[in-house]
Amino acid sequence: MSDRSVHAVVFAVRKAAHVTEYAILGLLVWRALRKPSRAEPHPWLWSHAGIALLFVALYATSDEIHQAFVPNRQASVWDVFFDTIGGAFGLLFLWIIGRWRKRW
Repeated sequence: MSDRSVHAVVFAVRKAAHVTEYAILGLLVWRALRKPSRAEPHPWLWSHAGIALLFVALYATSDEIHQAFVPNRQASVWDVFFDTIGGAFGLLFLWIIGRWRKRW
């Protein structure tokens, strides 16, 4: 495998890790904001999903700002983008599962 191929694989794995980590963060923040129960007719609220996604975006931004001050690290707007997309994917996955299981 060439050096360029190894670099491409490492890059893809790192970005996939960003997406996965922040998808989980989005789910945890949503869960902290709203605990669904069978007694409530609409446990899913888009406003809670929006707040969770905003939190994910702000956390990703603060993480990149922190990296700008760490030696041998660099801040990237693209990482904030991938992190926020990860949070959105996590919330979208939750919504799809909830619709499929007829929870909301």
